[in-house]
Amino acid sequence: MGKSRLLNQDHANGEYSQAPDGGDTFSFVDVFAGCGGLSLGLKQAGWNGLFAIEKNPNAFDTLDHNFRVGAQFGYDWPSDIERQPWDIAELIEHSGSTLQKIANRVDLMAGGPPCQGFSHAGKRRADDPRNKLFEDYLRLVDILRPKLVLIENVRGFNSDFGDASVGGIKNFAATLIARLSVHYDITSKILVASDFGVPQARPRFFVIGARKSLQKSDEISSFFANLEACSASFLTGKGLAQSQSAFDALSDLEVGRNGTMPSPDSAGFEAIRYLEPRTAFQRLMHQSCGQPLSDTRLARHKPEIRDRFAKIIAACHEDGRLNVTLSKEMRETFQIKKLAIRVLDRFQPAPTITSLPDDLLHYSEPRTLTVRENARLQTFPDWFEFKGKYTTGGLRRRYEVPRFTQVANAVPPLLAQQLGLALKRILTNSGDCGVYCRANVIERVPVIA
Repeated sequence: MGKSRLLNQDHANGEYSQAPDGGDTFSFVDVFAGCGGLSLGLKQAGWNGLFAIEKNPNAFDTLDHNFRVGAQFGYDWPSDIERQPWDIAELIEHSGSTLQKIANRVDLMAGGPPCQGFSHAGKRRADDPRNKLFEDYLRLVDILRPKLVLIENVRGFNSDFGDASVGGIKNFAATLIARLSVHYDITSKILVASDFGVPQARPRFFVIGARKSLQKSDEISSFFANLEACSASFLTGKGLAQSQSAFDALSDLEVGRNGTMPSPDSAGFEAIRYLEPRTAFQRLMHQSCGQPLSDTRLARHKPEIRDRFAKIIAACHEDGRLNVTLSKEMRETFQIKKLAIRVLDRFQPAPTITSLPDDLLHYSEPRTLTVRENARLQTFPDWFEFKGKYTTGGLRRRYEVPRFTQVANAVPPLLAQQLGLALKRILTNSGDCGVYCRANVIERVPVIA
């Protein structure tokens, strides 16, 4: 594996020595990794990725492409664990001996179980089998015994299932925290991504833990306060304001400014032709993008649909109903049954993006957003490419994870980077956020061939 603290453990006492170069390189494993938003942010914060666990082949294709061997942000990936989509239980069964070898030698285990069964945006079924996947996460924690844990999930993960329960579990977050608290000092909080420079509201529930043997209870109890205190200087170092709007993120992708071209990966579709960034946020996202901008394929809206969208956008601007669902009167006027449709407010962060591409309409153009525009709202850099189908429907949604879903399910890398820096401060006993923020302002990103 690469040069990391994983290689510098004193086996006699279980403690970790400093890396040979005097730096602070820490190792992580990403579980339920999806397309890699959390991994990307951690790597941008200087963490060393050992490997990632993602079951879905569609999401894994994107992960494997962007974190491939030889890339700056590639994983080390143990040679005796096959680089393929893995279910946690299957990986434990297949490679248990390898996992045992690195027990006590992983600095961070990160990730969040699939959220659909917890989400207030969905049917929120207590018996959704995906709700039990956090048991697999805990099983892997027991095997690897990482120094730190980071868990992310939807806000509904922290809500009771009313009178319902699964195996006696009424609140999954409370059960998870209780189980982890046997060996870890734990803190948790709902974070809103727009408070950390992400141009999207996106409230998410985070759990942070440090093994009690590290005696980091004070650092854990103040973790989120320190994270928030360091955010302003972190963003200032990147040339960003604390709050980013939809216009800040998307205005360089307006069709009216750029024009269109045939989609390079979808016959019969048009894509946005890209010119150049217009804002500080766009320049950061476009940094080192040494390729034509990918994932800008436009939906093929029929003329009557575009006309309806134009009227909806105008009506929402007139009534001030931006970033919120259409009123009952609007839905009746435009004969729309869908409840979740919203028009972006160009002056505010976007609402939480979803896996359904027709949930959001552009702030000025009569169309839905592209994958790239959703990726911008999630703070994926422009060099990051998404693989697989653009979207899917019907029963296929149960097992396919197309590009729109991959983006929607990810942790915003810009927030993940700040979390990664805050976690490093725990392990280095550093309370000065300025040191790490200044050290991570300029990021050299890979040029994808």
